[in-house]
Amino acid sequence: MPTDVRCLVETDEPSGVLRLTGVLDPAGTATVRDALLVRLCDRPGPVVVDVSRLRMTDAAARRVFADVRHEIADWPAADLLVCDPSGAAAGEGLSVWPTLDEATAALARSPMAAAITTHLPPVVAAARQARALVTEGCARWGIGGLTEAGCIAVTEMVNNVVAHARTPMTLRLAPGGSMLHMAVRDRSRRQPSYSGLAPTNLAGGRGLLLIDTVARRWGSTALPDGKLVWAVLHPDDEPAGRG
Repeated sequence: MPTDVRCLVETDEPSGVLRLTGVLDPAGTATVRDALLVRLCDRPGPVVVDVSRLRMTDAAARRVFADVRHEIADWPAADLLVCDPSGAAAGEGLSVWPTLDEATAALARSPMAAAITTHLPPVVAAARQARALVTEGCARWGIGGLTEAGCIAVTEMVNNVVAHARTPMTLRLAPGGSMLHMAVRDRSRRQPSYSGLAPTNLAGGRGLLLIDTVARRWGSTALPDGKLVWAVLHPDDEPAGRG
């Protein structure tokens, strides 16, 4: 799909490779960022971006790939690998390979295949289905101690979509060592608003507080067609001990 008039993004569906060609300058980085984030949302596991035929005009353009990888660091089953013979796209924490063969070989070796993805309608019963998948995943991945906290977090994430976004959603779960990574994507660009502890006399509005209580980290990423809310749960984080 076209992005900036000087930069073209092409997707190879079977291989999970995105090819960028042309010229990328700072004006085109936002569109490239959005294209990468949407692809990473739509496809579990790492994605290879091939920039071997892309000319990047300055440091700001080159930095977009490291920025995207930083943004997705806590997403479930997501990573970005870069094929760049010139090494111009190198950035902190970014995996850069000199050839496409080496990058796709690294993609094939990725341990991120363990993931659960499902599509849910914006109905109250969706939270029950989401909890069942959290329970199943935690048992499968040997992190059963996170089942209760995971069910609390996913209930609030799904219920927020039902109450506010009111769009179909996609739930993705994946292990990360002893941690549980989860994300819910919807089609509303309305970002969640969290301002800390809610007044005791306020009815409702505590969903994000509950997520913050059980999750080590959580956040929301804006997408061109909605948003993705993610959370990371760690076995050392007991809800009662979080202040």
